[in-house]
Amino acid sequence: MKRYVYGSLGFLSLLGLIGIFTEERIFLSYLAFVVNFEYFFKKTDEMMDEYMGKSSINGFYGGMIAMAIITLISMISMTPYQALTLGLAWGWSVSIGIHALSTLYYGYKERWALKND
Repeated sequence: MKRYVYGSLGFLSLLGLIGIFTEERIFLSYLAFVVNFEYFFKKTDEMMDEYMGKSSINGFYGGMIAMAIITLISMISMTPYQALTLGLAWGWSVSIGIHALSTLYYGYKERWALKND
């Protein structure tokens, strides 16, 4: 059942098409979710649950830190509303990227360890 939940995150990558067909390039970050389609074809186990949790935590904290830094730096030259909007957008994008890269890293790490047993 969990593999369908993890695999369904891949449908978020369809939002990346908005960034391709419009001028809103920030939507391109959603394309990072395309790696989650592989979980439709993969049997879930404890290791996978663990590294998906780690990836989510890494993405959350990375996005929050990026949002805070970008918002504070942007307040020098923008209004607080504009700075917060920019910080939220970049924080979300960083969060997606870190989650995707962490998932990829932990997945390859698990595959590499299984091959060397």
